Amino acid sequence: MAKKVTEKIKEGVSVEEIEKFARKYTNEVFLILALIIATISSIFGFFTGPIWSLIFAGLLAIVGIALPMQVGKFLKKLLKFQAKSPKTTIIIIGIVRIILAVFIPFILFAEIGLLAGYSFHTTTRELQGLEEHHSEEHHSEEPPEHEKHSEEPPKEE
Repeated sequence: MAKKVTEKIKEGVSVEEIEKFARKYTNEVFLILALIIATISSIFGFFTGPIWSLIFAGLLAIVGIALPMQVGKFLKKLLKFQAKSPKTTIIIIGIVRIILAVFIPFILFAEIGLLAGYSFHTTTRELQGLEEHHSEEHHSEEPPEHEKHSEEPPKEE
């Protein structure tokens, strides 16, 4: 796989291949462009500067960690809407994101913070659940409660 990618880079990529990729991954392409533009806009302080971007990313990450159920429902509705939208709506949303990335990039960083906080919470919970389950299975010397009661005492003859 890696060899194929490096050969492709050496050969070059045709305009047709780029268009095909952009059609298939329209949301992702617009989001990547918006993030690059928002980062540049924040770093050089074109309109708001990096402080607001950091504040909003941090605050919404906290919200994502503190309110995972509400944030999860909101994100699923939003992503479902975006997935079922026609191509023109996706392009309009992408263009609006790019415009916001130039003028008020902290909105994009707030969105990323919200996603990061929610993702951090859910991943941590999943890993803790696996570790607890793993430690109960392999490290406890006593059988679990349901196995203790199901055993019958040995019969004497």
